Amino acid sequence: MRIIAGRNKGTKLFTLDGINTRPTLDRVKEPLFSIINFDLPDSMVLDLFSGSGALGLEAISRGAKYAYLCDNSRDAIKIIKQNIEKTKNENQTVVLAKNYEKALQELAEKKVKFDIVFLDPPYKTDYAEKAIEIIIEKDLLKDNGIVIIETDEKSRIAKKIQNIDITMYDERKYGRVNLLFLRKE
Repeated sequence: MRIIAGRNKGTKLFTLDGINTRPTLDRVKEPLFSIINFDLPDSMVLDLFSGSGALGLEAISRGAKYAYLCDNSRDAIKIIKQNIEKTKNENQTVVLAKNYEKALQELAEKKVKFDIVFLDPPYKTDYAEKAIEIIIEKDLLKDNGIVIIETDEKSRIAKKIQNIDITMYDERKYGRVNLLFLRKE
């Protein structure tokens, strides 16, 4: 896995070993960042189920101002910190070593708001829907803020979020991966 574009282009990232992780593939990451390219400059980014930190670090490489990288796995946090050091982004990142609910609560208490939120939780969980509920309830998105969900169950998530004050404005499919683009109205 590598940074695709921007000032860290070509930097190979450390990844987590094992079958419990599923890094966003370059064939998904490239079009994802092309879609949000104009939203990236000077943005505040949250990579909530960060894994290796690849999405948040890609965003910084392409012009995001700051990224919060969150994961509750000790192994993931170790990899995230190694990738931050390798890309020399220590001054533009905050690492949150906790579960997503606690992280979102902490961010709300600090009144942090985001332009872009990446949600790539483990598949077959309800973490994406719960995270969106908390993000909207705690007002963690800036006006016109974007949430991007990576999932293999588009219809289940779409149905669960229909009563939340957020609109799905785009969706893309790459193999079994669906990217859902949501915007706070």
